[in-house]
Amino acid sequence: MLALTVVLPSLAVAAPAPTPGAKSASPARVTGSVRIVAVVNGDVISNVDVDDRAKLFALSTGQALTQEVLDHLRPQIKRQLVDEMLRAQEAQRRHIIISDKQIAGAIQSIEQRNGMAPGTLRQKLAADGIGMRTLIDQIRTQLAWLQVVRDQLGAQAEVSPTTIAERLRAIKDQTGKPEYRVAEIFIPIDDPSNTADAQRFAETVITQLRAGAPFPVVAAQFSQSQDALEGGERGWVEPNQLDPAVARVVAEMPEGAISNPIRVPGGIEIVTLQGKREIGRDMATVLTLREVFLPFTSGLNPQAPTEQQRQTLEKARGIAASVHSCDQMEAAAKANPSPHPVNPGEIRLDSANPPAFRELLATIPLGQSSQPLIANDGIMLVAVCSREQKNLATSDTQTLRAQIIEERAELASRQLQQTLRRQATIEVRSSPS
Repeated sequence: MLALTVVLPSLAVAAPAPTPGAKSASPARVTGSVRIVAVVNGDVISNVDVDDRAKLFALSTGQALTQEVLDHLRPQIKRQLVDEMLRAQEAQRRHIIISDKQIAGAIQSIEQRNGMAPGTLRQKLAADGIGMRTLIDQIRTQLAWLQVVRDQLGAQAEVSPTTIAERLRAIKDQTGKPEYRVAEIFIPIDDPSNTADAQRFAETVITQLRAGAPFPVVAAQFSQSQDALEGGERGWVEPNQLDPAVARVVAEMPEGAISNPIRVPGGIEIVTLQGKREIGRDMATVLTLREVFLPFTSGLNPQAPTEQQRQTLEKARGIAASVHSCDQMEAAAKANPSPHPVNPGEIRLDSANPPAFRELLATIPLGQSSQPLIANDGIMLVAVCSREQKNLATSDTQTLRAQIIEERAELASRQLQQTLRRQATIEVRSSPS
């Protein structure tokens, strides 16, 4: 029987980190051991806000952070919280309201992407001493800022057919030249006097990334770019779409590597290279799947399975014997709901791991259920619905439109953030000796 182990980070790609809300703290909140560390246009940020962000970093990356590491993180976290406070205030000024339903949807998405049962995220945060309200306020600010930037773009949010045609012609002219799939973490430097702190912060983050911290989780918490909520993912880009300093580094990086800090206008970038290919040329086998996941109520000990685990295996065998199409697999998934997606979207065969799983996906008859795939937390059944050879390097109109809007949004976001800082009254207080 094929064993398949799926390792998930403790928080999702899109799991945002806490930030203070846009309201001033009450007197009770800034007494005793709670101290004000910054005042932004009359609203306060406390040492608790800073410490909660550091705690969330440790929780979401699975890293045991030393006091020295936390001390390196705190100065930059404080500056980031100031920026997030400015964003929350600007959203409030524009009367942008994020509904409870939107926030609940974001939390549900976090849990689903990590195979968590509803409510698990709240429990994880509480166990680490992080208040759920802090996360909710941060999610609200993230969602509101996206709306602020959309409003700021105005007519630039519309991309003309001429602009898309010009981009398509440029891509055609570059056929055969290198193209890179990258993800980024952008750390802004708003004041030259903060450069040393930003450098130390970047080096600390890089150390954690190279020790195994998931890049998408760290990007979602610390990157100040518009793609932070997507884990810093920029997708496939040509060298001329990157800052020249970044392009030079990426050209020499092996796939999977984490860069050193790269100084760029306005701050520091950390990048990871996810893939290389030639523009216009990337043939691959692409699959569509349907999945059923049956969870265990406790971790599996293969030498001493519980009665629930034995029953789950028998149930999985029954489903596997009865499923002969993807429609039937979908019906089985609906009858056995779980946080795992029924349809994981298109999957590139050569990126499927481990190799035994890749071989299964390559050879199993279409529509036929796999045998039960047993992991520590449950059993999965997979049916392959289609296999197609595709040139994944082709660019469609929809993808190009989204890419152009993203580029414009990133520029608008950075410009507006700088303007808000210049216009703000910000008092940053030194830590007591």
